[in-house]
Amino acid sequence: MKRILLAEDDLDFGNILKQYLEISGYQITWAKDGKEALETFKNGSFNICVFDVMMPKMDGFTLAEKVIDINPETPFIFLTARKLKADKIKGLKLGADDYIVKPFEADELVLRLNNILKRTEKATSKLSQETIININDYTFDTSRLELSCKDYKKQLTQKEGELILFLFNHKNQLLKREDILKSVWENDDFFSGRSMDVFISRLRKYFKLDPSISIESIRNVGLEFKVR
Repeated sequence: MKRILLAEDDLDFGNILKQYLEISGYQITWAKDGKEALETFKNGSFNICVFDVMMPKMDGFTLAEKVIDINPETPFIFLTARKLKADKIKGLKLGADDYIVKPFEADELVLRLNNILKRTEKATSKLSQETIININDYTFDTSRLELSCKDYKKQLTQKEGELILFLFNHKNQLLKREDILKSVWENDDFFSGRSMDVFISRLRKYFKLDPSISIESIRNVGLEFKVR
């Protein structure tokens, strides 16, 4: 049974959502505010998190940042009543796997949770097939999701690890944006594209210690992960 941490301050909505998810086969731990959710996450083990954005004591965005610091491998999605594009982009920049605007059908949430968990399990299996990958001066430990170079070590998120592995497996090749999105995000819509741009910017910073490695953008075409 998959374990979900639900952070939702609306008692009526939270109670209905908890019951529906339990009927759908999930084990739910429900926190009524962001601070309670953070403490619950620290003391538990969850397959995925569902965070309301607007909560007392700690909002969903801040909560997600702290959760990533504790365990960057745990996927999470945001729920919100706000339809602002800036909010959705902010959520995706944090690494959210999805962003759902209220009101929504509970069936839709269950479908999205199932899809994210399947994708995460598939990615975990893919990353665990290889253990250590040498990328010039860098070492990528796929099982630990660690990227290191001399004294530098970076703990990666699942998505960052997937993206590095995909780029490395297609190094020195021109890759179309849609091909990267469909392989790593399994979606090539506008918001997934914006999310990918954020992740590519992160990877450029991670690999900056070795000038023989670069991620070059070709306008209106795609990217090339160059390893010289």
